[in-house]
Amino acid sequence: MSEKVALPLGDTALDADQSASDLENHVHLEEGDAEQRADDPSQLNGHVEELQPTRLYRRRWMIVLLFSAYSLCNSFQWIQYGIINNIFMKFYSVDAFTIDWMSMIYMLTYIPFIFPVTWLLDKKGLRVIALVATALNCTGTWIKVVSVQPNLFAVTFLGQFCCSLAQVFILGMPSRIASVWFGSEEVSTACSIGVFGNQLGIAIGFLVPPILVPNVEDMEELATHIRLMFYITAGAATLLFLLVVCGKMCRIKVESTLHD
Repeated sequence: MSEKVALPLGDTALDADQSASDLENHVHLEEGDAEQRADDPSQLNGHVEELQPTRLYRRRWMIVLLFSAYSLCNSFQWIQYGIINNIFMKFYSVDAFTIDWMSMIYMLTYIPFIFPVTWLLDKKGLRVIALVATALNCTGTWIKVVSVQPNLFAVTFLGQFCCSLAQVFILGMPSRIASVWFGSEEVSTACSIGVFGNQLGIAIGFLVPPILVPNVEDMEELATHIRLMFYITAGAATLLFLLVVCGKMCRIKVESTLHD
């Protein structure tokens, strides 16, 4: 005959309380896991998903090369008068000091305008600065085209002033482009490419003008050579301006290139 062992009433109540407490803790743990999965985008539907790396666009390098190109076009014009100053002295009937001002205007313009341009770069961004820079550079080159007459030195000086103003916008851009669109492993390369265009433009400015504008005595022939040089520069500046306008510069969504 089997005997039934009766549990004490206190022990039965204790076991019931323990089970209820365990069930409540389990519910709280499940709720916490659900909230964690909702906050974590890498865990969806109970499965762990790998985070996709942010896509880096090769077009970033095209933007740097484009900047380098219009920086080259602008810096070329800095020395194009001074390297053949004897020819421009004869054509415009001015002294050497006056021709020297065609290059010194670049330095003089930079001093007062760098502060408002830096402020504008911080407030409006790269696209606005690039558009203003290329527009000023393009305008200056076409003003020079119409100034190829011996009595229009003031007009050609105005064109050079526009180009010098464009230089103020251009010189502040390489470091900003590199820091905004490139990571720590690429920023030095991007910045050096941007600066290289400026240096190459100066070198070309020493080489090309003496080839395009020979020292001839006939003033009509001399005007033709000067006009040819100005037309080539204006054509290049116009093309670069159109590329900046049509290229949707500074609108590529590259989130990971801000800072690695």
